[in-house]
Amino acid sequence: MAERAMRTVRDLRRSNRSLLLKRLYFSGPLSRQDLIDTTSLSAASVSNVVGGLLEDGLVIEAGAVESEGGRPRILLRVNSAAWHAIGVDVGETRVLVELFTLDLSVAARAMYPLPDGCGDVDLVVKHIHNGLRTVIAESGVRADSIIGVGVGVPGVVEHGLDGAVYGQSIGWDGVPLEHLLRQGTDLPLYVDNGATTLGQAEMWFGAGRGARDAVIALIGSGVGACVVTGGAPYRGTGRSAGEWGHTTVQVDGQLCRCGSRGCLEAYVGAEGVIAGYRELAGTRDGLVQDLPGLDEEAALGRILAAADRGEPAAQEVLARTALYLGAGIANLINLFNPERIILGGWAGLALGARLLPRVREIAGQYSLRHAYAHSEIVLGRLGPDAVARGAATLPVARFLATATLPGRAQGEVLLEQPDAVADIG
Repeated sequence: MAERAMRTVRDLRRSNRSLLLKRLYFSGPLSRQDLIDTTSLSAASVSNVVGGLLEDGLVIEAGAVESEGGRPRILLRVNSAAWHAIGVDVGETRVLVELFTLDLSVAARAMYPLPDGCGDVDLVVKHIHNGLRTVIAESGVRADSIIGVGVGVPGVVEHGLDGAVYGQSIGWDGVPLEHLLRQGTDLPLYVDNGATTLGQAEMWFGAGRGARDAVIALIGSGVGACVVTGGAPYRGTGRSAGEWGHTTVQVDGQLCRCGSRGCLEAYVGAEGVIAGYRELAGTRDGLVQDLPGLDEEAALGRILAAADRGEPAAQEVLARTALYLGAGIANLINLFNPERIILGGWAGLALGARLLPRVREIAGQYSLRHAYAHSEIVLGRLGPDAVARGAATLPVARFLATATLPGRAQGEVLLEQPDAVADIG
């Protein structure tokens, strides 16, 4: 009984620390009185918890504000400059590694191309290990200030001892990525689907902030989505929910990389758009001959520029892309009734900048009127590299949930990932 009581007290103290740390992280700087007014904690509890957070160096004083008829109130904020997180985006054309301060400002970055895609697992792991060493060295931060490494991948992640990744389109079938990465680093590791990490970043700091029900679409070479319901990601039984790119939009349609036909990805993913342009253009435009020598971002940029010049095949493929993207979004609206749908990813932002008005129009035509009237379709705000920033939110979420210094056992096996995408305290 005494042990249970001690555990309850300890859990309550940790819960209170987490509550105040989250509030300061997402809404700070705040005074002690602000924390009392916006939480259920008493003045004594706030004073005790804040004292511990200050002593541990997780929180620092940030000036003062005048109060009515009393002494100035001391403001508090999270000590973001003292702690760091690393985010890794395993894309289909490159590996991006970025080191962030705790407020997710970039301190250092390293990028490595994947000329033959990410099918070569050993090369992906090598790039990540090299990237970790590079960003730590270039930033000059202490390794013990890094709370962890988040990795966003193009596939379904089975969380457990090995962090197995299943990516049918890229040939990953149970790749034990977390296990492989642990061979080269002692930092705590968190692996999750790239669309989910993008979703968490946009919900915390981008276009999703303030929403409780949203869908964040990741459009790059392929297509995925993070479905947020009630502030948390919907994952499904096998954690594979969100594979929006492999919903069927044309029965017996275009062959998709996954082996099926008619998938949305085959029409709106960058690879599908480029392939569609080449098929439509035939030999009518010299751009067709140039595309094989370009990476996907450059090739898509050329197609967008050709459309601006009035080139028929480019305009036709973009019109088709808008049609299928709008219909795909209508499916999301009818299924999930989200208040916000956010288009992100490098290709999603590039296409959305040109096609968003038409996409909204088509989504309205294919959606139920009532559901569409309560949804908005917007572009992501965090830029084309938001997957890496989102990956860094994985260790940050754990840090905020536990409210402890990063002094736990090195190489810890993390069986459960942070799951509160929109939990902003």
